[in-house]
Amino acid sequence: MPEFASILALEQLLDGLTIGPSRARQLAMVRGEMQRALVRGALPVAARHSLRRLLEKEALTPYLRLAESGALRARTVDGGRPPTSAATNTVRRQCLELLRDALGLPRLRLAGEDVLLQPTPDFSTLATLRRQLDRDLGGWMPPGQVRLTAVLTLVLDAALSSGQLSGLRLSDLAPGRRAVSDGAGCEVALSPLGQAALGRWLPLRADLVRRTRGTSRLWVSLWHNHDGHPAREGATLHRPPGVPLESNGLVSSYRRGRRQYGLERLLPPKMEALRRAVESEAPPAGLVIAASAGGTPGAAGPSTDGAGPARAGSAED
Repeated sequence: MPEFASILALEQLLDGLTIGPSRARQLAMVRGEMQRALVRGALPVAARHSLRRLLEKEALTPYLRLAESGALRARTVDGGRPPTSAATNTVRRQCLELLRDALGLPRLRLAGEDVLLQPTPDFSTLATLRRQLDRDLGGWMPPGQVRLTAVLTLVLDAALSSGQLSGLRLSDLAPGRRAVSDGAGCEVALSPLGQAALGRWLPLRADLVRRTRGTSRLWVSLWHNHDGHPAREGATLHRPPGVPLESNGLVSSYRRGRRQYGLERLLPPKMEALRRAVESEAPPAGLVIAASAGGTPGAAGPSTDGAGPARAGSAED
């Protein structure tokens, strides 16, 4: 792919920003899209040579139109390039404003900025959620709650998306469950709460995968399931517990668990909204737990981490 002076300048600008791993991934997406737009000849010629020109309205308007249509996707989805989601579109615009601000340019209002995302929890709600999960880990939980609690703590600690979560493998956990890989080569430290939640989930997971041929994926199913359409195919493929859980399975378990385990007051309807809340509010992992009333910073200590796995025979949808 040809090199452009504006993209090289953009890379230098990105190298100098102090940002978290999630925002870094988002900015890398924007950088890649802009380069592909330049290769297509879709932006003004001046945008090839100057970063300032690349971030002006004359270049950003056609860039956003192409990017939101899906034409600048790096990979195809089911053989095509569908439009990007409203959440991605909003994040993309936030990244552009961040870049313009870093370059000393004023805020630029672009067409389509009236897209509204679902409200996200504030810092206080995220802190209350951590305290609630800490209390839950101190007692017995059914298998679904054990898994959901571990998933939630990884979102709270690392702001991982459902896609990143579903791709995690055991090898992505650091020794002692001290950190988790974010899938982009960065390790994110886990709070005592996150370590404790994984300490409850991993023994249960090990018991589940022993019943199958085994998998290195971190998240697995809890119950028998099936694929196929009997009316069309005459039979279904039965899947035992312990098979890898895909992204849509994690999202479904989040929505179901939010209602089933009394977390509707603390969790937004969609997991993506929780992830965005963590990115924007960024509650310090561990510090919130230490400040909780009656909570113990040692959520990963013997009384919690040492608790046995949930009983697999509990009734659950």
